[in-house]
Amino acid sequence: MASSKEYLDFILDQIGSPDVTTRAMMGEYVLYYQGKVFGGIYDDRLLVKPVKAACALLPTAPRELPYPGAKEMLLVEDVENGPLLRRLLEAMEPELPAPKRR
Repeated sequence: MASSKEYLDFILDQIGSPDVTTRAMMGEYVLYYQGKVFGGIYDDRLLVKPVKAACALLPTAPRELPYPGAKEMLLVEDVENGPLLRRLLEAMEPELPAPKRR
């Protein structure tokens, strides 16, 4: 099942940061914070990379696969909590790998 543009827009509204950008990919959306991949929208679920900061802020978050064969990611369940989402991104950013050069 592909993710809806409406769900993406809802998540972006909750985050409320101009530093978040997206890229559509095969019916889903990859999410970037300050140019670094931090997660994505998969089947209308917000999933983030399980870096230490994310695990610390979301200690009970279930780990889910964005698609078959992918690495597990953390499911963000409290998507209506904009301050938490912004705090999560700010905490994760130093641990995210720099974008690969093309």
